[in-house]
Amino acid sequence: MRSVPMANARAPRDGFRLGGASRGGASRRGASRRGGVPPASVLLAATAVACGGPAPEAEPFDVVEATIPEMQAAMESGRLTSRQLVMEHLARIARYEWWLNAAVSINPNVLGEAEALDAERAAGNVRGPLHGIPVALKDNIHTTHLPTTGGSLAFEGYFPPYEATLTTNLREAGAIIIAKAGLTEFANFMAGPPNQMPGNYNALTGYGLNPYDPRRDPREGRNDGRPALSTGGSSSGIGTAASFWSANVGTDTGGSIISPSNANMLVGIRPTLARVSRWGVAPVTLDHDMAGPMARTVTDAAIVLGAMEGAAPDPNDAATARCVAPPGRDYTPFLNAGGLEGARIGIPRAFYYEPVEIGGATIGGLNGEAAALMSEAILVLEAAGAVVVDPAEIPSFVDPDPEANFNAWPLCIGGHQAKGSDEGCSVNFKYGMKRDFDAWLASLGPSAPVGTLTELREWNLAHRDAGSMKYEQSRYDISDEMDVDADRARNAADMAKDSLLSRTRGIDAVLEAYDLDAIFTPGSRGAALAARAGYPHIVVPFGFVPNAPTPAFPGGFDARPAPFGIGFTGGACSEPRLIELAYAFEQATLRRVPPESFP
Repeated sequence: MRSVPMANARAPRDGFRLGGASRGGASRRGASRRGGVPPASVLLAATAVACGGPAPEAEPFDVVEATIPEMQAAMESGRLTSRQLVMEHLARIARYEWWLNAAVSINPNVLGEAEALDAERAAGNVRGPLHGIPVALKDNIHTTHLPTTGGSLAFEGYFPPYEATLTTNLREAGAIIIAKAGLTEFANFMAGPPNQMPGNYNALTGYGLNPYDPRRDPREGRNDGRPALSTGGSSSGIGTAASFWSANVGTDTGGSIISPSNANMLVGIRPTLARVSRWGVAPVTLDHDMAGPMARTVTDAAIVLGAMEGAAPDPNDAATARCVAPPGRDYTPFLNAGGLEGARIGIPRAFYYEPVEIGGATIGGLNGEAAALMSEAILVLEAAGAVVVDPAEIPSFVDPDPEANFNAWPLCIGGHQAKGSDEGCSVNFKYGMKRDFDAWLASLGPSAPVGTLTELREWNLAHRDAGSMKYEQSRYDISDEMDVDADRARNAADMAKDSLLSRTRGIDAVLEAYDLDAIFTPGSRGAALAARAGYPHIVVPFGFVPNAPTPAFPGGFDARPAPFGIGFTGGACSEPRLIELAYAFEQATLRRVPPESFP
């Protein structure tokens, strides 16, 4: 059978109770190639798999908000088997996936894999803390037992010829890949301005919805099925937030782990560039792409990160030698509730907290509930014993010269930034997409549905009537016009400026100037700087802010609030220290709550 498409204290498990009429919206497609079942059948498949064997004899284990250590403890005590654990998660998928659209595909052999791991446990072989635990992978990460589609119609039902290194590492650690999670099509480098693709939309499965308000945007001109409450992007945290699986792996080029983690009240870790192997992950640009964990607690995220990382550098990704893994690839020794005591934490006021003027424009800053939350969060740091350095300004954020200011140096990611109109932005994303995406397609050999980015663009144009490019493909267009040889010097110059502004006069400068362990930023705002630098960043849930977009929602639409977290950013390879800081903050606050009941 082929794939079916598609120990912390915490808040009480009120759970995720849904009801009401079926949502309308994005249409589903017919049967996949190579025998895959279409995404519309995810619910039926999950039900069928979950009911594919005798009911467990023990009392059902409540998976809602359950941590990985709690799952392991239940299996170690004999109260629970991995098979039963998987069945409980499948039951949630079968019950609620129709509402949220979190999965691209479900593993039809998941119960057999769980039974095999139960047999290993019975024989005394427990591989580690992920043994028998169900996790999901973003659907741009290679799996050879499940399709890897990138959300593209061209790749519907596609099984790559090799597995991602991180997938192999997770499976060898005993993790069960229960599903491939939704994503913005090919990591959101298909359609930018003037027709920006909404987060978590792809042509294959449509729109994902946020479990904290799973309704569609009712505003005129935006009522095409997209969510009323952003899901972040381009990774999806929907299924983890709704307890469809214990955690998931996302990928991040410019914020696509941190943003959806923040939007779904999750802990997200974007690791140092190449701490985790990039081999077998469909790229945007290898100069910035990184995979990382998304989970409901810092503990769970730390466990998954350790399992993703290799014990030795990956021969298929030489850059993985950059950071040394902790002994045993185990980050749990850094889960120190007193980790903020004596820590020096910087508050970069300019842009992150207070607006700044650059080139005559005013940007950034916080107001209202967000400002109040961050004031409260800083008090938490102080109460936990941290030395708060306020302000600790980032030099490239306060430089009045636009040529030397990070926030005046955007990425070329819109149709208006084609060749000849791209002097004021960094070409690295569009150049890297041309260089690395074509190389990735070549690595797939003759099985690839298309051989180049040019062919993918042409395929989309030929299949427009089937829905291949609802938001066009402006980012593909500006990437495909790049010449890997002729534009190499321009890319190198832009990358040098990126590094100067994000590292030398950015994170490195502020950490050194104030002797800091980390800087502290609101929501997902710290993601862009960390991603450009290739440095680690962790977001932790903290509260909610109003969902009050411009233009406003129509009268009578009672928008539910949006999750809002805090972020820690450190220097290269500083994940152990950041995990310590994040865990201490989490334990001092315990602000994550599960999605509430819905009408």
